[in-house]
Amino acid sequence: MIKVRLPAEWEKHKSTILCWPNNKEDWPGKFAPIPWVYTEIVKKIHQDEVVNIIVNGKQQELKVRKMLSKNSVDLKKIKFLKFQTNRSWIRDSSPTFVKDLETEEVIAIRFKFNAWAKYDNWKKDSKLPAFFSDKYKMKLINATHNDNDVVLEGGAIDSNGCGTLLTTEECLMDSKIQVRNPGFTKADYAEVFEKFLGIKNILWLGKGIAGDDTHGHVDDLCRFVNEKTLLLCREKKQNDENYFPLEENWERAKDFKLEDGAKLEVIELPMPEPLIFEKMRLPASYANFYISNNSVLVPTFNDKNDKVALGILSELFPDRNVVGIHSVDLVWGLGTIHCLSHEEPL
Repeated sequence: MIKVRLPAEWEKHKSTILCWPNNKEDWPGKFAPIPWVYTEIVKKIHQDEVVNIIVNGKQQELKVRKMLSKNSVDLKKIKFLKFQTNRSWIRDSSPTFVKDLETEEVIAIRFKFNAWAKYDNWKKDSKLPAFFSDKYKMKLINATHNDNDVVLEGGAIDSNGCGTLLTTEECLMDSKIQVRNPGFTKADYAEVFEKFLGIKNILWLGKGIAGDDTHGHVDDLCRFVNEKTLLLCREKKQNDENYFPLEENWERAKDFKLEDGAKLEVIELPMPEPLIFEKMRLPASYANFYISNNSVLVPTFNDKNDKVALGILSELFPDRNVVGIHSVDLVWGLGTIHCLSHEEPL
C-alpha cells in the first residue's frame, strides 16, 4: 500500500463538488427555496475555483444554468457532470481524496456508503466513487478491513492535514444505533485510518449534537481551523439537551494532543437557539461551515449568535471572505453547507 496523506480542507482546491438537489423528500414542504440556496453557495465558491455540479440529466442542467445566470454566476467556471443520484449530500457519498506522499498524485479512497445505516435509497450514491475516479482519471482504492468494505461518511471525520483525525464515538462506536461497522474497535479504525488516510493520531469526541440524523457526525460539532486549533461547539444553557454532551466534549478536548504530542488550542463556538420545525429539533450548527479557496461559507439561522460565529471565523481566517448563508430552510434537510459540498485537492 502506498503512503498517503489526507489534506486539510483549507489547502488549495482544484475544485469544489456539489450535487444539485433533486430529492424533494429531503426537504418535505420546503423544497422550493433550496435550489436558490445552492445558487448562492455556487456564486460564493466559484470566484476562485471551479465548481463541479452533478446533475441528473440534460434537462436539469439547463434549468440550473438558467438559475445560475440569473444570479450572475460565470458559467465558464462551472462544470456539469451528469449522474443519477439518490440524494445530494455529497460530503458523505463521494470518495475521500488523499495525496500520494511521494508523487503528490490525488487518489480516491472508496469507503462504503449505506445512507448512514438508516435509509434504503443509497445504491446510486454508492457508485459515486467509481464515477469520480473515471471522470477525474484518478486511481481508486477500496477501503477494506479483514476482507470487508469499511463504511464511513466524509462528515464523520475531520483532519488537520498533518496526520491527526477527529471523529466521535457516537457515530463510529455505537453498537445499537446506525451501526456502521459491526464489531469494530478503536484499534480497527486506527488501522484503517492509517492505511488508507495516512492518519497517525485519532481524537475521539463523545456525542454529536441533538437532532443530528447521522448519529454523531463531527462536522456539526467540532472542526479543525488550522493545523493546531479546534473550533468546538459549546452550549451555555443548562436546560438545553446539548449542554451536557457538549460540556463532556469540552472536557475531553482539554487533554487532546496533536500527532507530534503538542497540545491543541480549543476555541469555543456558540450554538444557535434550538430550531424546531414540525416538532422536530433540527441539527442547526455553525460548525457545518465549508472552507473554499477564497471564502468560508457559514450557515446562519436568523439568530443572535450568527454575528458571533461569523466574527470568530473571520478572526481565524483573515485571508478569506467569511460569509453567512441563510440556512433555516436548508437545515430542514438535516444538513447544511459542509454536508452538501466536497473539495477536490489540487
